[in-house]
Amino acid sequence: MRNWQRVAICAIAGLVFGGGGAVLSVRAGALGSQNMIGPWVTGRDFGTEQASRYTRAVVALRGLLALPATEARYYTAATDDSGAPLDGACRYVVTGGTLPAKWWSLTLYDREGYLVPNEAGVYSVGSAGLPPAEAANWRVMIAPKVQPGHWLPTGRIARFELTLRAYLPADGGTGDFSAGQLPRIANAGCA
Repeated sequence: MRNWQRVAICAIAGLVFGGGGAVLSVRAGALGSQNMIGPWVTGRDFGTEQASRYTRAVVALRGLLALPATEARYYTAATDDSGAPLDGACRYVVTGGTLPAKWWSLTLYDREGYLVPNEAGVYSVGSAGLPPAEAANWRVMIAPKVQPGHWLPTGRIARFELTLRAYLPADGGTGDFSAGQLPRIANAGCA
């Protein structure tokens, strides 16, 4: 084999493996500069001018982190508080209190970042829809079947993720919420 052929084969293999690895990594939505706070994950550079090209690629593909940090902070969870993956056949109780932001929303997505189709047409629960008496101590049920109170349907998909958006954070988006401020995600049983 000639020298130029070896170089060409190595260059092609590098492009295929390197490019393929980058595409898989971006599609998985993994962010290199992230903070783990219990089951919740947030990026250190979401919505900032310092966002890396990699973070920008994930945002462009998944579209879940569109606003600057001064306007919204984003937290995602793919596991419950015990670290087990969120399963669409199970029931979960998500509980929280007042967040240091003007308002918040909790939305359920499939692993590709799409809303989960459901007959009820329910995709999100937010602080604006809570009675004032519940604002400091709220509860959302996540389950495949209708639940009393605030409910997000899973559509029985194998795995799902939750995204918590906190709009107009009190600190101007300069820091993360603490584990005590973020909602708890408890498994309440599986079918």
